[in-house]
Amino acid sequence: MRKNSVKNTRINTEVAEGACRNHPGGNKGIPEFAPLTSVVAVEVSPDLKTCKAWISVLGDEKAQADTLAGLRSAAGFIKSSWRRKSIFVITPEVCFIMISPLPTE
Repeated sequence: MRKNSVKNTRINTEVAEGACRNHPGGNKGIPEFAPLTSVVAVEVSPDLKTCKAWISVLGDEKAQADTLAGLRSAAGFIKSSWRRKSIFVITPEVCFIMISPLPTE
């Protein structure tokens, strides 16, 4: 599968929407996420084994660090929910990457 194929674009969109919907904050010791957390971009590898999700958190550095830690601890929960919903034949490992929001003056 090519990187810019229609299937890969559809999967990237589904992963971005799924990451927003599957907010497990407060469950199983996973901390709440900052209220203004957004998935900026998602890239699933062509072999569907890995997924990079770039996120942005509006807030101070502590809120950003807590949200990133919460998302990383929720990666298994998100992966299992994708598996239960049969989105993928192979369920990718999720890697969250923080993007700093633009400074406001």
